[in-house]
Amino acid sequence: MDPATSSAPINGDCETESHSLWSWWPSWRPTSMSLLKTVETKILACIQNDLWARFVTLPNQDRIWTLTLTNKAVLKPAVPKTPLVMVHGFGGGVGLWIRNLDTLSRSRPVYAFDLLGFGRSSRPPFPSDASKAEQQFVNSIEQWRQSVGLENMILLGHSLGGYLATSYAIQYPSRVLHLILVDPWGFPEQPKTQPDDNPGQGAELVKRPSPPRWVKIIASVVSLFNPLAVIRAAGPWGPGLVNRFRPDFKRKFEDLFDDDTMTQYIYHCNAQTPSGEVGFRAMSASLGWAKLPMLQRVHQLPPSMPLTMLYGQRSWVDSSSGYRVVQIRNQTHTRVLLINDASHHVYADQPEEFNRVVESICNSVN
Repeated sequence: MDPATSSAPINGDCETESHSLWSWWPSWRPTSMSLLKTVETKILACIQNDLWARFVTLPNQDRIWTLTLTNKAVLKPAVPKTPLVMVHGFGGGVGLWIRNLDTLSRSRPVYAFDLLGFGRSSRPPFPSDASKAEQQFVNSIEQWRQSVGLENMILLGHSLGGYLATSYAIQYPSRVLHLILVDPWGFPEQPKTQPDDNPGQGAELVKRPSPPRWVKIIASVVSLFNPLAVIRAAGPWGPGLVNRFRPDFKRKFEDLFDDDTMTQYIYHCNAQTPSGEVGFRAMSASLGWAKLPMLQRVHQLPPSMPLTMLYGQRSWVDSSSGYRVVQIRNQTHTRVLLINDASHHVYADQPEEFNRVVESICNSVN
């Protein structure tokens, strides 16, 4: 199907419900892939531009849920515009970009997909080794690119998506014309704690914005369980748990939905069989730190590859890592931008400014 000739179809492919340990008690967890599809369809109904939503099948038969947006109202340029590819963060999905997709697809194709193991994409097993788990994510992105048929792209990743986008760009630099990292996870090294007899030096070493309460709660169980196990273990109280600890998601999208649509979306994305979060756990020393910090590898990006790092001014992710990247790359084609009055979910907190900045970056490419 040609995305330019389709009119916002939502793919009706059958989705196989999982039959794992977590799904043999269906009345306990009020979720299913069908319910996720239903709430996502409501979200995507807000899109005005031309939407092609479908599963992209990889060579190993894993399926990646993919959106392609185009604007038929704009005449095709003589030289096609480089597509923008958007990669969500941990526990997210394509629906979280709802405030950005229309604007960013005004003059170029935009692709967004659910990472392997998240959202509506396939949920295969992940290895427990950090390097192998990371590579499984990256391989799926490259196989997705090949299956979709993109020669190159402007690659944007948020949080975990930023970490994986960087790893991808290191391994496949010819495919990335500009790398945009939005509040990326996993860049700094975990600080070493200091002895109690030298509290001043220790306090200086670990100084960083305080994570929100929901991050601390998840961090308290991540070493024992998969990060989102509490949502599944809560059974019928799971949706209420998400509403209680993530009321910000309802507020961020309240101009689009006056109900629990977005928190229901978050719940159904993460109450399914754990897969991507298993990979994330393998890559994590704790929720705020990566076992293989990206600051140790970012020098492997080609100096000629433009890199822009966007941070929310009020985010719990420390933007100092961005300035460290500038130093590592000797300021070559590297910028750090702070978005005022935005927290970790920059794209939803300040969508107009986020869209303006990203659109400007894209226009600098072509």
